[in-house]
Amino acid sequence: MSANIQFKSYNTGISTIFPIELEEIIPVSSPVRLINSIVDGLKLDKVIETYKGGGTTAYHPRVLLKVVFYAYMNNVYSCRRIADLLGRDFHYMWLTGGQTPSFSTINRFRSEHLKDVVNNLFVQVVMKLVEAGQLSLDVQYIDGTKIESVANRYTFVWRKTTDRNRARLESRIRGILSQIDEGIAQDNSPIEETAALDSSTLQSIIDELNERRDRKEGASKKEQREEARRIRELEKAREKLAEYEDRQELLGDRNSYSKTDTDATFMHMKEDAMRNGQTKPGYNVQISTENQYITVYDFFPNPTDTLTLPSYLETGLSLLGRLPNIVCADSGYGSEQNYELMEQMGIEAYVKYNWFHKEQHRPYADDAFRQENLYYNEADDYYVCPMGQHMEHVGRYNTTNDNGYTSTIDRYRAANCEGCPLRGQCFSARGNRTIAVNHKLNAYRRKARERLLSDEGLRHRSRRPIEPEAVFGQIKYDKQYRRFRHRGLDKVRMDFALLAMSFNLQKLFKNMAKAA
Repeated sequence: MSANIQFKSYNTGISTIFPIELEEIIPVSSPVRLINSIVDGLKLDKVIETYKGGGTTAYHPRVLLKVVFYAYMNNVYSCRRIADLLGRDFHYMWLTGGQTPSFSTINRFRSEHLKDVVNNLFVQVVMKLVEAGQLSLDVQYIDGTKIESVANRYTFVWRKTTDRNRARLESRIRGILSQIDEGIAQDNSPIEETAALDSSTLQSIIDELNERRDRKEGASKKEQREEARRIRELEKAREKLAEYEDRQELLGDRNSYSKTDTDATFMHMKEDAMRNGQTKPGYNVQISTENQYITVYDFFPNPTDTLTLPSYLETGLSLLGRLPNIVCADSGYGSEQNYELMEQMGIEAYVKYNWFHKEQHRPYADDAFRQENLYYNEADDYYVCPMGQHMEHVGRYNTTNDNGYTSTIDRYRAANCEGCPLRGQCFSARGNRTIAVNHKLNAYRRKARERLLSDEGLRHRSRRPIEPEAVFGQIKYDKQYRRFRHRGLDKVRMDFALLAMSFNLQKLFKNMAKAA
């Protein structure tokens, strides 16, 4: 005997699927209500100033900002996808009051109206978190990661190649000029062999050559053809020279850029699917976090973190109007310049340096031959080698990094290492052992070591891996934000700022839900 199965009745052609009021089906604890409340409290004067006025009525920027925040919170970054959801998802309908802006309107809002004022909105969101007791802004955990650009991976322009090709082109131009009538060349291009050519100088030479050719009479047809050929070669060379000049201007201080995103620099990425070390166009993204909220962000063209900190701290000061009391970062930031800068700014630095962790192990501490373990007599300025021989000061030189910061290095040398029974263990170079010492950096490292090994230092060191590193992990894997979707630094910065704000609001919602 079969069971008495009951099915719910349904009608495919019903005219309504929602109650009259969407309020009835939006839970009080829904994140969409939090976004609505936060955005209603933001000042949008600077956004409104970007509107020109005239024409038809525009969608209010407050409505569009709510939609974009909620979309980014739910990993929706495509304007077409957002526009589609506006007509199908009742959360979006509730936010917009039933309005359905097109994908082009949403894209124009992001690219034109938010691009130059997004930092102001980001700061307002951060201050809302401070008011909510989620942030103090006293401490910053800093780290960086490289995120790939949307640019084509094979449209690279390298500085070394550009410089080499330009030098070859200039050499060829000089060869052509040397073949032209010497009088014309001297009258119109008084350029030394060592002087650099540029496209404007070459254009003036070409103009003078054309005028001289028009005035010249009595030359044979062969001579005229030959001179015309050389002038054509110079014109083609001038176009190529102008191209190299444009490339060098775009390069600036960088070693490369992409033709399809000239602000992107080629870097090695952690996400290397082919495992061949291929460089890809991207940006070095630096962030500060506190309680896993993003408090500061910035972008840099260099792949390493060491040189970014001075500019990054200035960015944080300009955004928040204040500097943190405490900075915690990994060894990538532990340079002499960075330690000195943070000390001058009154920042308590819990920043590691190279070899910090190795110093804590016995093999490092027991290695009497390491330069760091040699005894130093500060009063008489000499080191003592493992055999008890004095290593006297023999010289000093300066080094300058890419930021223009100058470090002083002192050199010490043993008097006589010949026949020393420990020589094979001590060093393997010829002559007497010479060491290079940066006393200033060593002093900063000693201060950093004391801080890092203190109870407060242990607390910050244990906290740092779950601050910016965890945030980057959530951005790349939970938020599926592994590659930028826009070209150009301005648009990339805008998009990441929107992501950071939506990320902070999502974190706020989760924390509020836990506390409830």
